[in-house]
Amino acid sequence: MDVKADCAPYTHHHAMQSPTARPGPALGNLARAPHRLMFFIGASNLLLAMAWWALWLLSARWGLLTMPTTSVYAGWLHAVVMQYLVLPSFIFGFLLTVFPRWMGLPELSRRHYLPVGIGLIGGQLMLLLGAAGLPFGIPIGMALSLMGWSIGLWRLLRLLLAERGRTWHARSCMAALLFGYAGLCAFTAFIAGADPAWALLGIKLGGFGLLLPIYVTVAHRMFPFFAGNAVAGYTPWRPLWWLAAFWGCIALHLLLELNQQSAWLWLADLPLLLLSCLALWRWWPRGAMPGLLRALFIGLAWLPVSLALYVAQSLTELLGGQMILGRGPAHALFIGLFGSLLVAMVTRVTQGHSGRPLQMNAVAWFAFVAIQAVAIMRVMAEIAPDAGAWQAVSAIAWLLALSPWVARIGRIYLLPRQDGREG
Repeated sequence: MDVKADCAPYTHHHAMQSPTARPGPALGNLARAPHRLMFFIGASNLLLAMAWWALWLLSARWGLLTMPTTSVYAGWLHAVVMQYLVLPSFIFGFLLTVFPRWMGLPELSRRHYLPVGIGLIGGQLMLLLGAAGLPFGIPIGMALSLMGWSIGLWRLLRLLLAERGRTWHARSCMAALLFGYAGLCAFTAFIAGADPAWALLGIKLGGFGLLLPIYVTVAHRMFPFFAGNAVAGYTPWRPLWWLAAFWGCIALHLLLELNQQSAWLWLADLPLLLLSCLALWRWWPRGAMPGLLRALFIGLAWLPVSLALYVAQSLTELLGGQMILGRGPAHALFIGLFGSLLVAMVTRVTQGHSGRPLQMNAVAWFAFVAIQAVAIMRVMAEIAPDAGAWQAVSAIAWLLALSPWVARIGRIYLLPRQDGREG
């Protein structure tokens, strides 16, 4: 496996130029690289989706405003938008950038990734407009989302087919994307009139089929690599058997969940918990580390925490027949793990690919620390006396946590690189 080809921009930054007149923001700069366009779309989606959900929660709890009734349950729409549009915008931006580097192939041109971005941003806008009452908004949104996903998958699959060797991390990411594509198709079938079971299938495949394996695969490849470049004497540990074992347990979790055997999920989740503890222990640097690396590992610590909650939930149901934590374990995973690593990883990519130092700036630290509080608040909302109120407050806190960070990175994508290089 060629670790040197992982990502040069993540490990090196160049002397910044100091031109007399630095060009201002321009929309044309978004098309310079896949991550620019897709991260800009993801960042916009991040706030749009949560703003709509916060309004819906406020309406449901206090009736402060009247939200239009939708043909699809709002909670399901929230799950689909977050799992298949918001986070995948960042995922496609990252993978369309690093797949060619992992495989030693030419970088993709803008004609390859522009349609992916158009599909994802158009899909989300139409879904949210449909939720606001626009006729046919939801079906059109699903069609656009499927279009963006289909083109993105095809581009990545062509790279896999063109590769001479076997990059197992790329294949692992592709397997997760195929699970996600199946989930998106299942939810689209529900929108087209199929049984609601198809909607639940789509939602369940989004978490453990799509997002968790992609996050874990990228962490398995990149985190020891990052640490090895930043901490003296660090020995990277990333055996492929660990990734294969994780996939096996994920498959078992999905099999049990899709067969409505939630009381037995601990059979999959307990081994997942042990594997995640092993990885965190082996990957965590023992020496001093820069803030950006520390944020990555603190975010990763949510993986065993969320899996421990899943195990507790399943065992409690097995012994007493009650789901005591509700959606708490899922939100520890989605906000704690996915949210924390999103801030840390996107900050790293954005800094490196814009010619800036690989540092966690104050705005990124604010977003990262605030997301920890939001995750705890949302998990506790499941056992709080007034769950609806805490859920609404958590959604507003998410917006407050991420808005300054989104504004900062969004501006960077509209500017040319500081070091004068392409990309």
